[in-house]
Amino acid sequence: MGVDRHIFADRESQAQALADAVTDCLRAALTRRGRAALAVPGGTTPGAFLTALGGRDDIDWTCVTITLTDERQVPATDERSNQRLVRETLLAAGAAPDFVSLYDPDGDLASVDTALKERALPFDAVVLGMGNDGHTASLFPSAYRLDQALDPDGEAAVIALIAPGAPEPRISLTAPALLSAGHLFVLIAGEDKRQTLDTVLGSGPVADAPIRAILNGPKPVAVYWAP
Repeated sequence: MGVDRHIFADRESQAQALADAVTDCLRAALTRRGRAALAVPGGTTPGAFLTALGGRDDIDWTCVTITLTDERQVPATDERSNQRLVRETLLAAGAAPDFVSLYDPDGDLASVDTALKERALPFDAVVLGMGNDGHTASLFPSAYRLDQALDPDGEAAVIALIAPGAPEPRISLTAPALLSAGHLFVLIAGEDKRQTLDTVLGSGPVADAPIRAILNGPKPVAVYWAP
């Protein structure tokens, strides 16, 4: 339905503005139905946003379910764990939501899928990142099982993937799960990501730049960019 770009002078103002927007989504959901659900990204860029969001004391976090858009198949104590990032930012800032982990030590994604469908879906908001190769979540170009993850008629909320060059298997929300969100946000920073955004907004196969499944999807997307 279209992409709305929000441009900021620096990453701190970007983080605060995105935290404001997500807070509004969560508060509206809490007012409407007494519950809210949010999926957030991992990586390095989201740290400031997650810390800012976690410090919002005008949200009843006990009624909010949070999960990740994707995860590495590593324990939560591993330095590469996205769950660890959430613990060190959003949770450390004071928020105490219901958290659905994508990592299962036995690789049992059926139980994760059930938990997501019972406690989170459909999401009120999803915040995504984007790689310079056009991936989002762990939906990488040429990833094993990418076609299943992108299938608009797929019933799974979560899928295990193997991405080329990645040191460990990945776990990702599927495109239908991400697109269930009432509000979609993309958080990116740097001139290289701005150029990538311009590229992926052009025509081309979704499999070559999987974020096109979101940007060209049926719902509007708000992109938050800072240098």
